[in-house]
Amino acid sequence: MNLELSHLSRRFTDFAALKDVSLTVAPGEFIALLGPSGSGKTTLLRILAGLDYPDSGSVLRDGEDFLAIHTRERRVGLVFQHYALFRHLTVTENIAFGLRVRPWRSRPARAEVRERVERLLKRVQLEGLGGRYPAQLSGGQCQRVALARALAVEPDLLLLDEPFGALDAQVRVTLRRWLRELHEELKLTTLFVTHDQEEALELADRIVVMNNGRIEQVGSPEIIYQQPATPFVCEFIGKANRLTLRRDGNHFSAAEWTLPGDPWGGRHAQAVAYVRPEHLSLAVPASQPVPASQPAWTARLRHIYLAGSVAHLELHVAAFDQTLEADVASEDLARLDLQPGSLLRVAPRSAVVFPLDDHSGDAVAGDRWAWHDSERKEPGRLRSCR
Repeated sequence: MNLELSHLSRRFTDFAALKDVSLTVAPGEFIALLGPSGSGKTTLLRILAGLDYPDSGSVLRDGEDFLAIHTRERRVGLVFQHYALFRHLTVTENIAFGLRVRPWRSRPARAEVRERVERLLKRVQLEGLGGRYPAQLSGGQCQRVALARALAVEPDLLLLDEPFGALDAQVRVTLRRWLRELHEELKLTTLFVTHDQEEALELADRIVVMNNGRIEQVGSPEIIYQQPATPFVCEFIGKANRLTLRRDGNHFSAAEWTLPGDPWGGRHAQAVAYVRPEHLSLAVPASQPVPASQPAWTARLRHIYLAGSVAHLELHVAAFDQTLEADVASEDLARLDLQPGSLLRVAPRSAVVFPLDDHSGDAVAGDRWAWHDSERKEPGRLRSCR
């Protein structure tokens, strides 16, 4: 099933929920719609489910006008964040509901419905629980029932609206990996709305990053994280240190650290660089001196925040009075003798750089520069803790 969304727009009074959104979904693809509240994710899902309609634009399924098809005939399964199970119906009755309310001409026989429900209970690992009511189940079990109910109608398209948002962290991890396995087993085409970046990066074949009703970037999880296309994606996906750079002759710099060259040919006086915490190289002068000619900052280690296998370091750079975050393996803390108050030498190994408009001061998203320290010609390199 090929799905082609073209120039979709939707406005609610004075609020534009979608602005000229276009997207192509390939058969069997798992796509995550990721963005802050109000970015248009759920509105897009509701349009595909037949619960809302765009003011303009089109949706084609294999060349056919998808929006002209009645909701009951779209073969869409929808799973909500808060389950929306019928409390007065058993698990079996909830799963069978979509089949039993079909017009009698297309309604499966009772034996077939019963067989399909039993098969789904086994698939979602709820065997033996068909006679229970939703109040007798855990949150994770309720979510599996909701997913089984969506799968019962044998959908061509599965739509998930933050299905794990109401669950605790450990259950979420278990269910989302199980969902990915189920997706691959059934060869479903799936659109998954989430606020959780980790969920999107772990589950999706492609991520659609949305902001203010528009698509900021579409790409694989690796591309979205490693090669963000706009300043918004840099700041929204993962963590990033934001550095203001000023042009000095034919290069940009932030205090002692410089970026070689000027890809914009002198058109901009300032730029902004985004550096992931894991892309900051660190060296402890006492244990491994760094040549004074090596472009880097001197930073003081303020705090160490342990998060399992990773330690987040809060570093203060006096040269431009800014706090940076660097990530190192927790096991490296003792080896490097890192303590609050330690002095280190710090420099980026890679960065995504955007020029700043000389008039508005805003980043110019269309002039992105992906820089890596392999482009630097000076000998020597800071020692990385990663």
